[in-house]
Amino acid sequence: MAKKKATKSSLKKTSTGLPADNGLVDELRSLIEEARLQTAQAVNSALTLTKWQVGDRIRRESLQEKRAEYGEEIVATVSRELAAEFGSGFSKSNLLRMIQFAELFPDQEIVVTIELERFR
Repeated sequence: MAKKKATKSSLKKTSTGLPADNGLVDELRSLIEEARLQTAQAVNSALTLTKWQVGDRIRRESLQEKRAEYGEEIVATVSRELAAEFGSGFSKSNLLRMIQFAELFPDQEIVVTIELERFR
């Protein structure tokens, strides 16, 4: 069976007016979308681990003195400094959530495993 030759009128045109090979464009779209998804997943995993590490570090620092008021002071001070530099994601309430996250999952390996499982 002979292949049909593409004529000028049978080829789709791109926004530039040039003919486009739909298979090529579709494949490139797929590559770009997959790369974007992988990037988003990597960023999300890195942010989750960073939040756990921040919470764990503050938790360990505040437990050193074993005084509730000292822990509160640390959270308030750290929050002011980090929020000024990195934005509202490091507000006192968010830092308290990070500490709670680290308390719920005291082992970093658990957090890493959970993150890996989320994207399988």
